[in-house]
Amino acid sequence: MEHFDIVIVGSGHGGAQAAIALRQNGHEGSVLIVSRDRNPPYERPPLSKEYLAGEKPFERIQIRPEQFWADKDIELRLGRNVNEVDPVARELGLSDDTRITYRKLVWAAGGDARRMSCPGSDNAGIHYVRTRRDVDTLREELAAGAKRAVIVGAGYIGLEAAAVLRKLDCQVTVVEVLDRVLARVAGPELSEFYAAYHREHGVDLRLSTAVETITGENGRVTGVMTDSGETIACDVIIAGIGIVPSVGPLIAAGAAGSNGVDVDAYGRTTLDNIYAIGDCASHANPYADNKVIRLESVQNANDMATIAAKAIMGDKQAYDAVPWFWSNQYDLRLQTVGISIGYDATVLRGDPADKKFSVVYLREGVVIALDCVNNTKDYVQGRKLVMARAEVDPEVLADSAVPLKDML
Repeated sequence: MEHFDIVIVGSGHGGAQAAIALRQNGHEGSVLIVSRDRNPPYERPPLSKEYLAGEKPFERIQIRPEQFWADKDIELRLGRNVNEVDPVARELGLSDDTRITYRKLVWAAGGDARRMSCPGSDNAGIHYVRTRRDVDTLREELAAGAKRAVIVGAGYIGLEAAAVLRKLDCQVTVVEVLDRVLARVAGPELSEFYAAYHREHGVDLRLSTAVETITGENGRVTGVMTDSGETIACDVIIAGIGIVPSVGPLIAAGAAGSNGVDVDAYGRTTLDNIYAIGDCASHANPYADNKVIRLESVQNANDMATIAAKAIMGDKQAYDAVPWFWSNQYDLRLQTVGISIGYDATVLRGDPADKKFSVVYLREGVVIALDCVNNTKDYVQGRKLVMARAEVDPEVLADSAVPLKDML
């Protein structure tokens, strides 16, 4: 049976960074990355943006050139799942029926796109933007003449895809069960701005609307029937309705976790010698009032990977990274710093009509997060306010002529 010093499960941002950080921190033993994806590690955010639009080829979204992994003596085993974890024997069962042993295991498997489950959801033409293969299949259908799209879900993925498809001159309808877009990640001011902007660009936005049935002919989608009884005709459907953490084998092996797998401040699960990082890792986040949450972001995956790698190398540093996110839609660049969970007040800086403004989120007078639209200066300076847990008079915050750096 093959043995590896460290096995990393998953080749996304977290898995790739874990391997890189191990080498950077002096690890000289064997490192194996096992991934169900058949491609070498690549960036996920461009999938719903530049890669879908055809503006970036695959080579430009790879996390490192393919030769890098061989040069760093990091072995890649692609197109394989880890189906079983035996934490006592430190043994893994892979989908190709091979078994390997490890000294330390880093679980960076991320999540699977949440699938639609309504009647008709087995029809061809339903797409999920999670992997290169997902987007390649969608691009092929668009190139073959698909011009009418229904997007289910008005989160980041759904809205980014809508912006790209409008650029490609597709007819786009977005269906969202909640009463505003970006409802799970942003306040009403930002939601209203983005809803209006998408409508200005020709998106048919249906809020407070649920999908009841997917209609089809000859096994392929022809439309979406909503809870109002209306059928919206379409050639393709894109579902952006969240992810399901890929932690089944860990939970089956006895790891604690309900929403993902639980980890401590060093990325350790409740199973000896097993770490978990990234989208699938539930942790008490200091920037979310220490609530136990999962963060689906490149920042979180990279920073947790580095923390876990350092811990494995004996340099224990508690996770304390400031969360940040971004989203590109049309000519709008949204940059978010902090986590707005539990906010009780917001302050608007600037005028949304100028397409350059920020929304500052406060909890009990303390700045906890900012959403900055085409406003990198506020994003950079606001980061320091979030880190300092600064208390700032709302009237001062609202004056966009006063730099945020002057409020510390």
